[in-house]
Amino acid sequence: MGKNIKTEAVDHLFEAILCLENKEECYTFFEDVCTINELLSISQRFEVAKMLKEKCTYLDISERTGASTATISRVNRSLNYGNDGYELVFSRIAEKKNNE
Repeated sequence: MGKNIKTEAVDHLFEAILCLENKEECYTFFEDVCTINELLSISQRFEVAKMLKEKCTYLDISERTGASTATISRVNRSLNYGNDGYELVFSRIAEKKNNE
């Protein structure tokens, strides 16, 4: 059975993230909260998701990001069967680019 992530502590973390105003503040906060490897792992998964949306092959993704096929598969499963969190962010990024 999976763990419930909806806790008061996670709420506090998300509230903190939502109050950040720019990339520099994100760097400052996340460098304090995460280890370098944690942050690199999260950013790698996001890059994998972007490349999967662009229909890149697992081999190409692995070569360009260094992600294992297991990581690529997990991200692909989230894209296909998850809560649409990646899609929400991708659509917001596209909307922001269109408005610039």
